[in-house]
Amino acid sequence: MRMNLKRCVGVLAVVVGLGITGGVVQAVAAPFFQDHEQDYSKNKTYQQGMREGQDDRTHNRDHSKNRHFKKDVDQKSYEAGYQKGRGNQK
Repeated sequence: MRMNLKRCVGVLAVVVGLGITGGVVQAVAAPFFQDHEQDYSKNKTYQQGMREGQDDRTHNRDHSKNRHFKKDVDQKSYEAGYQKGRGNQK
């Protein structure tokens, strides 16, 4: 009987520990799995893309200048600005 009680307490401690650890992992990981768009509005390449997108829309052109930037963030911000300026916002 004494051995079974020790084993039950040990198993219960492991289960509680895993439950707490799982909750902490979910709480820490939650912000990384949210779907949200980054705010590029103050980024220079975003503003450049916005201007060029508006200009292409005004003159009825189809992405007249394909820009390529060294940094991935700059490329993404330019494209986001272009799409917003062109009026292709989702």
